[in-house]
Amino acid sequence: MSCGFNCPLVWGILVFLIGFKLYVKLTTGVCRSKKRLDGKTVIVTGANTGIGKETARDLAQRGAKVILGCRDLEKGKKACDEIIASTGNAKVEVQHLDLSSLASVRKFANNIIDTEPHLDVLINNAGATRVEQKLTDDGLLLGMQVNHFGHFLLTCLLVDLLKRSSPSRIVIVASELHRLGSLDLDDFNSVNVYGSDRIYCNSKLANVLMSNELARKLKGTGVTVNSLHPGVILSDFFRNFGPIVGPIVKFFLLLFCKDVHEGAQTSIFLAVSEDVEGVSGKYFTDCKDASASKSALDEGLAKKLWEKSEALVGLSPEEADF
Repeated sequence: MSCGFNCPLVWGILVFLIGFKLYVKLTTGVCRSKKRLDGKTVIVTGANTGIGKETARDLAQRGAKVILGCRDLEKGKKACDEIIASTGNAKVEVQHLDLSSLASVRKFANNIIDTEPHLDVLINNAGATRVEQKLTDDGLLLGMQVNHFGHFLLTCLLVDLLKRSSPSRIVIVASELHRLGSLDLDDFNSVNVYGSDRIYCNSKLANVLMSNELARKLKGTGVTVNSLHPGVILSDFFRNFGPIVGPIVKFFLLLFCKDVHEGAQTSIFLAVSEDVEGVSGKYFTDCKDASASKSALDEGLAKKLWEKSEALVGLSPEEADF
């Protein structure tokens, strides 16, 4: 039995897909704040593409000085020029930051400390999925280092500057896939045990745990820390799926996912909104407080992860004392 375009089944499927897309659009959170950021300094990692670039653009539009932390300086410079052109804000710059190298993270952080009198918002946005299963020169799994350890070290090194700049904010881009993660703190680096997708989920769980533990450590300092799920985003994030699978995935996600403007809204919300002044240690999606997984709320696991991360990134006692 053939079923052409006039078939009720085809029309039913089309109505469902259109209705679902409309539902996604109507329920997507939007940052309504009109707050200006003149005189403020913001860092956005991974800001040369996707929601990081869109987040940086929005904050530049509000008058902030925006520093793009990018691994690829050529792409970062192009994004920087585009943001300046579209916002008219010349206070946008790009600096080299390779999260897969702890030496690069330290160099970036030290340059910020030496040149910036204050830092008002740090947005840990950069992330990678389906990366090669190998150890970095620092002896850490590449996916875990780019998504967790690099940002962990960066944040710890910049905490004092953020405290001196308070009230200030740290925004950590995680994912709902943290619910599929599990952490064996004695076996972070088993290349043969974890597939790349599992490593991604584990790293996103680490993001939420880190956010919650850091919020506890910084309580009363004027520095707030929150994590978020940006949604499933149709962006260059899916480039690592390969030339065959990537376009197929992108086609189907086009029906169900957010564009980069929509995906950046919760990051922007946590960076600027008056509604979250003083709010810390929370997990957000669609610009609303949401519930993280049971594992992500495990304070004991968060503390152990923190201590393990300190050791693995080589944080000195002085650097860890805040």
